[in-house]
Amino acid sequence: MFEKILIANRGEIACRVIKSARKMGIKTVAIYSDADKQALHVQMADEAIHIGPPPANQSYIVIDKVMDAIRESGAQAVHPGYGFLSENAKFAEALAAEGVAFVGPPVGAIEKMGDKITSKKIAQEANVSTVPGYMGLIEDADDAVKISNEVGYPVMIKASAGGGGKGMRIAWNDQEAREGFQSSKNEAANSFGDDRIFIEKFVTQPRHIEIQVLCDAHGNGVYLGERECSIQRRNQKVVEEAPSPFLDEATRKAMGEQSVALAKAVGYASAGTVEFIVDGDKNFYFLEMNTRLQVEHPVTELITGVDLVEQMIRVANGEPLSITQDDVKLTGWAIENRLYAEDPYRNFLPSIGRLTRYRPPAETAAYTPGTAAGAAGDVVVRNDTGVYEGGEISMYYDPMIAKLCTWAPTRDKAIEAMRVALDSFEVEGIGHNLPFLSAVMDHPIFMAGDMTTAFIEEQYPEGFDGVTLPEAELKRVAAACAAMHRVAEIRRTRVSGRMDNHERRVGTKWVVSLQEQEFAVDVQADRDGATIGFDDGSSLRVSSDWTPGDQLAQVDVDGPLVLKVGKVSGGFRIRARGADMSVHVRSARQAELAKLMPEKVAPDTSKMLLCPMPGLIVKVDVEVGDEVQEGQALCTVEAMKMENILRAEKKSVVTKINAAAGESLAVDDVIMEFE
Repeated sequence: MFEKILIANRGEIACRVIKSARKMGIKTVAIYSDADKQALHVQMADEAIHIGPPPANQSYIVIDKVMDAIRESGAQAVHPGYGFLSENAKFAEALAAEGVAFVGPPVGAIEKMGDKITSKKIAQEANVSTVPGYMGLIEDADDAVKISNEVGYPVMIKASAGGGGKGMRIAWNDQEAREGFQSSKNEAANSFGDDRIFIEKFVTQPRHIEIQVLCDAHGNGVYLGERECSIQRRNQKVVEEAPSPFLDEATRKAMGEQSVALAKAVGYASAGTVEFIVDGDKNFYFLEMNTRLQVEHPVTELITGVDLVEQMIRVANGEPLSITQDDVKLTGWAIENRLYAEDPYRNFLPSIGRLTRYRPPAETAAYTPGTAAGAAGDVVVRNDTGVYEGGEISMYYDPMIAKLCTWAPTRDKAIEAMRVALDSFEVEGIGHNLPFLSAVMDHPIFMAGDMTTAFIEEQYPEGFDGVTLPEAELKRVAAACAAMHRVAEIRRTRVSGRMDNHERRVGTKWVVSLQEQEFAVDVQADRDGATIGFDDGSSLRVSSDWTPGDQLAQVDVDGPLVLKVGKVSGGFRIRARGADMSVHVRSARQAELAKLMPEKVAPDTSKMLLCPMPGLIVKVDVEVGDEVQEGQALCTVEAMKMENILRAEKKSVVTKINAAAGESLAVDDVIMEFE
């Protein structure tokens, strides 16, 4: 077995590989850019080598720099993770020439299946059903428009070497095809060093289901079930689960066997994923093969008990698979939520900055990758991450902070465990998508398992603006806050240094206001908690060990309730189940007077184009004096390797431009103004 492995990656996947290598007794080497000097993967590895400036195209994807680090460290093998150089055949060739093992498939398999154009041609030759499209290379935007019309709108414009949603655009007309081609080409060049683009028909209302395969160099191959990846935003997966709530055993078997046959046809040896589009009648169509470890691999590990990273290392060491298809058993249900540094209240635009607070829910101590999740108990919580409290979220890399996973014997229990885990996850200092993930977990379509890849687009057409909790949940939150307010009031009565003859008394009757509702409550406390009575005659029993200053409250209000708690004047900022609300607890007179207070009016920014996230101005498409039409492109902002085209909201005339291409802007900086 290898004695030392270099991990040619960063972030959570580098940390994930280190965990399995450490379990196997293998030393690890991390590489890092200037931006990652203090990163978690650098701290976890046995050694760390600096490889260049922050941009990936000057560090992590520069083959010569990575090869220099390998030589310096004396590593015998390299695990590429995902993204960066993981599907780069030239990198695998360079390793082979150096006599260093690549923890991934053979060069030939990467070339044939890692390239989306070539893989589709091979699939067609193998009589695998594929999505209609143009498999040749596309020269320019005019060519892209012509081909798009031949294929028929809508079309998907994709980077041949792409992955992770980078270099992908959906075009519904000629203008979008032209713009999408250029943006996809730019993103592909920046992210992968390969700007080749192809176009295929965009299949509406599909489900995205993928098969995990594992093959060795001795001709053995197995499939480890499927993953449901239909909940996506901008073609990037957000929620994954295994198994799929849609497939039956016959379809699973057919997809699995076809995936293994396809892998064997190209001499595949390692972990890989065959992705399919599945329609409502369970017809499946080959989409692409990812010749690497997938981001969402933990859900497969949780239901199979197979450590995929360990298996990749063993295959790279020349070992045969230790399992057969008959050994693969799918147990229970696993769900993964991707926590991203993006603001759901700003249309999910990237957010960067320092993690002033980062407290994930406690992981299940009894579970480690490579063991059956069921052995750890009824519920398993796993959090794969590459950050820590006080660390920086950089603008140079992917915005994913963590992958939160839960496992339980049934899908309903796994979902409930995820709800609690999301509510328990404390993240401050940056915008993040925890509220949105919580909303998805409570959405009727998700709970029923009836989602398609259009779920987010259809259910949140105007973006995400928070959650309004049902009245029953609001009453539970109100009861919890009333009890918490009483505890805080008691604390305040014990403050020393008070004026003589001034005694503060803690009342029992309060008015709790939240999300435009009011509840008059009566708080009757005892040693074990408090009973909260409501005007309608109902009551709720509250018990908790919360004390003032705690930012997380584990409360029992006729059942478990987890609240993130902040302070606002006269109450609390409460975040739970996707809702972010100010909860005020007042006396009856205070509540009456509060209704007379004027509301603060937000400043008028309707005649300004504000930068929606910290980023770099790539280009400005208009000049002062130009008349712009609704929907017209005004400028392009790049952040976290993604290009965002900002468009005019209405017809107007540009009166001032405050930023030029190449400038870095903060969120809400004024880019231009209109008459």
